[in-house]
Amino acid sequence: MSIISLRLKLRRLFKLRLNWSRSGYRSSSRIGQWFKWLAPGLLVKRWLLISAGGVLLTSLGLAIWTGMTPIFYILQLLRGFLEWITQIIPNSVSGPLLILAGLLFVFWGQSRSFNSITQVFTPEGDQELVDRLLALRRLNRGPKIVVIGGGTGLSTLLRGLKDYSANITAIVTVADDGGSSGRLRREIGVLPPGDIRNCLAALADEEKLLTELFQYRFRAGDGLTGHSFGNLFLTAMGEVTGDLERAIAASSKVLAIRGQVLPATLSDVHLWAKLEDGRRIHGESSITEARGKIVKIGCTPANPPALPKAINAIQEADLIIIGPGSLYTSVIPNLLVPEITEAIAQRQVPRIYVCNVMTQPGETDNYSVADHIRAIDDACGHQLFDAVLVQGKVPPAQALIRYAQEDSHPVFIDREAVKELGRRMVLTNIIEVDSDTGYVRHNSKRLAQVLLRWYSRV
Repeated sequence: MSIISLRLKLRRLFKLRLNWSRSGYRSSSRIGQWFKWLAPGLLVKRWLLISAGGVLLTSLGLAIWTGMTPIFYILQLLRGFLEWITQIIPNSVSGPLLILAGLLFVFWGQSRSFNSITQVFTPEGDQELVDRLLALRRLNRGPKIVVIGGGTGLSTLLRGLKDYSANITAIVTVADDGGSSGRLRREIGVLPPGDIRNCLAALADEEKLLTELFQYRFRAGDGLTGHSFGNLFLTAMGEVTGDLERAIAASSKVLAIRGQVLPATLSDVHLWAKLEDGRRIHGESSITEARGKIVKIGCTPANPPALPKAINAIQEADLIIIGPGSLYTSVIPNLLVPEITEAIAQRQVPRIYVCNVMTQPGETDNYSVADHIRAIDDACGHQLFDAVLVQGKVPPAQALIRYAQEDSHPVFIDREAVKELGRRMVLTNIIEVDSDTGYVRHNSKRLAQVLLRWYSRV
């Protein structure tokens, strides 16, 4: 036998074995999918048993109603048929064969039924129905999490948390007055939808497509230029439903989001800040542009009423997360609503603040971790959290150079000062560098994992 012919035979043998292993893997995978339906908590087995019981009860009722006559003749016919079968094939062989045939029919029928249902709920075929049901049960049993903040930091966190729980409530600031949200606020008189739009997109199942759609900004059109589609969508929904709260609820159903997004208040809130040099700046976007050290921040009207659903969510929460986000223009505005701060202060559940990684020019120049904590304590008058999550690893040198050009630097970690403020520090590595912009961002998955791991250990 030549070497070439030997190679050809070995190659054919390898291909044949590979095909066997693939078919065996597919078979074992299909059997594994069947056994998943027996997993606890799916609420499938009990209903199948109840259905089988219903068939038996129906048959018994029919037999009693008709005086057993049809059942008697059917049993007699079945007995004659079985006797005829056993005369041809011994019962030691025919019995097991019929049992096997019956089981095959049951599995075939159930498999085809579930496949038909799966095609309805997962038309793209990217996930088995049982896997989707198991994931849904797991998410519905997740902890009740309340996240308070605004800006891109909040939506980044929500993007990671939604893989661990469907019981998420995002409480969002409505003090934004810049960009598309500010224009809609001034021209139409609606509450700013920008941060709410980002949170809805982050919590949606089809997040990538919805994010692109909601973030799309019109580049032409009289009055449309610069507006994002998501802002216009929420504004139109508010006109249809009557107010922003109903608009968010209706949009949440349309987008099939996990959890809920709530504005901190429905009042038309405007921020103001008193700077160290004595200036008093009005407007969220103007505060950062003033480039001064903030010594006091407040809002007009003072003490706005909280949304009742937001208070209920806080009272039922298992975990409360504050931040991340711009300290004075995204996080603290929510805490200027007295009912929200009082509700958080009264809760005895794990509460944690996610500190920013870099300082923000015009807001937190030269701030340390302890400075962020003091700013929150001074603004609301309560100690709202027990721990603070801090990025422990310094960002890459290339990112630091880019930030230094904008007068931004890593937030200084002053352990002793944080300890004196009665807070525990959770040091971790939760950042990544955006390849397009070069800026540092929280990694949504790692951030969610660290927070939930900390929550499970508290």
